[in-house]
Amino acid sequence: MDDAAAPPSTASADVVILGGGLAGLTLALQLRMRRPNASITILEKKRHPVSEAAHKVGESSVEIGAHYFTDVLGELEHFEQCQLPKLGLRYFFGDGDLTDLASRTELGGNVFFPSRSWQIDRGRFENHLARRCGERGITFIDAATVRGLELAPRGGLHRVTYVANGDSRDISARWVVDASGRAGLIKRKRGLAKAVGHKANAVWWRYDRRIAIDDWSQDPAWAAQGNNQRSRWLSTVHLMGKGYWVWFIPLASGSHSVGIVADETVHPFSTISSYDKALAWLRIHEPQAASACAGRDEQLQDFLGLKDYSYSSTQVYSDERWACTGEAGAFLDPFYSPGSDFIAMGNTFITDLIDRDLRDESISTRTAFYNTIYFTFFENHLSLYEGQMPLFDNAKVMAVKIIWDFAYYWTVPAAFFFHGRQTDLMAFARSKEALDRSGLLNRRIQRLFRDWHPCAARIRRTFIDIPGLAFMYDLNRGLKDTLDEAQFTARLAANLQLLSVLAGEIAALAGDDLPAASLDGLPEPAADGQFRLLSSIVAQLRARPEAPSHTAAAAAVPVRSAL
Repeated sequence: MDDAAAPPSTASADVVILGGGLAGLTLALQLRMRRPNASITILEKKRHPVSEAAHKVGESSVEIGAHYFTDVLGELEHFEQCQLPKLGLRYFFGDGDLTDLASRTELGGNVFFPSRSWQIDRGRFENHLARRCGERGITFIDAATVRGLELAPRGGLHRVTYVANGDSRDISARWVVDASGRAGLIKRKRGLAKAVGHKANAVWWRYDRRIAIDDWSQDPAWAAQGNNQRSRWLSTVHLMGKGYWVWFIPLASGSHSVGIVADETVHPFSTISSYDKALAWLRIHEPQAASACAGRDEQLQDFLGLKDYSYSSTQVYSDERWACTGEAGAFLDPFYSPGSDFIAMGNTFITDLIDRDLRDESISTRTAFYNTIYFTFFENHLSLYEGQMPLFDNAKVMAVKIIWDFAYYWTVPAAFFFHGRQTDLMAFARSKEALDRSGLLNRRIQRLFRDWHPCAARIRRTFIDIPGLAFMYDLNRGLKDTLDEAQFTARLAANLQLLSVLAGEIAALAGDDLPAASLDGLPEPAADGQFRLLSSIVAQLRARPEAPSHTAAAAAVPVRSAL
């Protein structure tokens, strides 16, 4: 970018953001919306504009992150014109012929949920956000490397030293926010790093051409099962196997992102750590995916990887006027695409703290509470991944697990965010006991999935339509409702009770394969033995493999018409 607009060698700002990637840029814009007159400076290490497609991983968004970008930040027009709509998360389990996608149990949907999500070309979006920051009077300095950071005690000014265009400069700030990604400048300086028990690795690459997932099978029943719309490619596609999953994500620039995520204890990083090794690994574990990638060497745009990618922190917000956002704080796992969710939630907490502090309001109590909420969400989400990757080839258990995980996500974190209650301390206080019970129930259910996996009977290959489950569709649609305080409290209570009913139905299904003692601590199934929430898929989850054709299985699946 043009250095003519660069600040003098010594400057000051209300807020300095260390890192101008997705987390830092969106935080700056959210702060500008809340504090139109605040002085905000972003220091970004990379030179802008960045390349499209082969820029950063994290291209798949889900509801919280998508709502943050489109509704909170007002970027819906950009997404509609410059990004791809996402047809949800789609899963193919390892229970069929791995050379024919149509022979594998599939879980996904044929229509877009009311609360939308998007596939994000990160380079394209970050270039757009940087321009937006400039238009809003935010100082954006690219090609800037932070060389020093002095965090002042409470009430003092922090000091940042950085190098840009060969010149060393200092800037003092009331607030410093670390958005530097895995560099974790504040985390390293304050010794805040915290290990987690989830040990997994990932590699990914981009091709400059599309991969036509819908052409992977010529089975007419499989095409009809997808409403003959040939739109599976718009999903974030997961190919699932024991201890791994493989992603395919399309980008609006015309590129396609491919990645392998694997449990280190099942598939060591050394087996996938280069492009050639990754293709060789695919030939063994996902031969159809390997065939789709074969002969594309000239289309290859990059190859990157992360070993042991999951980590946490002991603190992300401080009343000494510093904070961490995005991967500078913690990172879970890409399986449910939560990266932009935690950016959205983290930035919302940070914006509220900075706004209150600039109004000279004490933030000590809120800072402590926001740390607690953030890490409660983090730990509850972490339980979805720890020890779960060996289950990934189990169609029966994983189908139920994914339904539960989605329902919990829409009921708790997504509901608080969509309905503007994330920084409402009283909203959490009013529902504390119910929320605590739901957190315990979630952890108990996750343990059930691990116990159930080795005992679960195999099921017949089928298609499980998530939007076709009325309660799932309604949970997602309800995120878009406008609720006052009383309505929000009542809706939350009703949906937490729904989770308890769902847990009872899951226990009933698990009871087909497990002794009663394994179900201790879970809600009782309905006294009449009837399924209310999962009724439309119970037969599919109990059907044994020796059975009907794809055509018969597909015909039994109710498909909701497009909106």
